[in-house]
Amino acid sequence: MNKEQIHKNVKSGYAEIVKRNTKKSFLPRIFQCCDPKELASDIGKKIGYSEEELKNVPGDANLGIGCGNPTALASIKQGETILDLGSGAGFDCFLASKGTGETGKVIGVDITPEMVAQAKKNAEKGNYKNVEFKVGEIENLPVESNSIDLVISNCVINLSNQKEQVLKEAYRVTKPNGRIMISDIILLNDLPDYVKNSVEGHIACLAGAIRMEDYIHAIKKAGFNDISIDKKAPFPIELMLNDPIAEKIVIENNLSEKEIKDIANSIASISISAKKL
Repeated sequence: MNKEQIHKNVKSGYAEIVKRNTKKSFLPRIFQCCDPKELASDIGKKIGYSEEELKNVPGDANLGIGCGNPTALASIKQGETILDLGSGAGFDCFLASKGTGETGKVIGVDITPEMVAQAKKNAEKGNYKNVEFKVGEIENLPVESNSIDLVISNCVINLSNQKEQVLKEAYRVTKPNGRIMISDIILLNDLPDYVKNSVEGHIACLAGAIRMEDYIHAIKKAGFNDISIDKKAPFPIELMLNDPIAEKIVIENNLSEKEIKDIANSIASISISAKKL
């Protein structure tokens, strides 16, 4: 798929996620949850969010589609300017805003207008004064160079087929001595062709996954130093299935419980930090 096709598919796919809050799941019975918001909260706990964090952010901000908690490992300081790549409905931005305080600022950039609209509604609902959201491409950030203390991202860079360009942009906007904290997924084993070659597989954070060594190489190539793998964990199967795109893969391919678990076992969740010296 070329850049334009991927952007179009990501926009439509994630617009669907915004709308799905009250939809009943058609997943195999063992994965069903009575309420998508309950499942999103359960996933949040499994990938590193505390009960307090989940409760203190507007409920519609947590869509259950991240793969880690980049704010937990980022050592956010008062007064910092923070940028979230692929900010979705604003969940990580709102958590970061508490750390940076009234003297700081958080900027969320997302390619999907529906996501940005939902994030703005959530910001208004939660009375977040130091957070703003912009529609934009993470490959071409609408942000000034050398203006950001900390760049965070949660299971988004894998969606791009221009990962090196995304990381170069992250480097461009980061201040000298600034840093990045990325939660994402990496590939452990080859995925089945029906996942690798499908639009749904790409949007569901699967087909775009790359090996850890390739991810680290892209970060180095962008110019970052002091790269550290801060966390590596199995990928929660509930996370993979908590969106209508991955659900479509399951239904269309009539996947068994074992086949679903095999896919989940082929990827892992990681948190990577690095600095711009």
